[in-house]
Amino acid sequence: MNETILFSIYIFVLAIFVGFEVITKVPPLLHTPLMSGSNAISGITIVGALISAGAGHSTLGQILGMLAVISATINVVGGFMVTDRMLEMFKKDKKQEAK
Repeated sequence: MNETILFSIYIFVLAIFVGFEVITKVPPLLHTPLMSGSNAISGITIVGALISAGAGHSTLGQILGMLAVISATINVVGGFMVTDRMLEMFKKDKKQEAK
């Protein structure tokens, strides 16, 4: 295998382990800000996927780029929906405020 591919796989596996360790150590109170940050990173992923899809080097590259755009968009929309639901838990009901 090419050295670049092996190095990329090594970095990917290392990122999985580091990400898992970081996420499991986050207290529940900080999950909402963490979701917002990960949504921003997913937005950057959409930009990269658009660049990849628009490069037009090959048909396979365009198809994979378009799949990346669709997947990243689903991830961003789902992340914002989950964040919104989490923020709704912190809002007080209007019935409770009237009392």
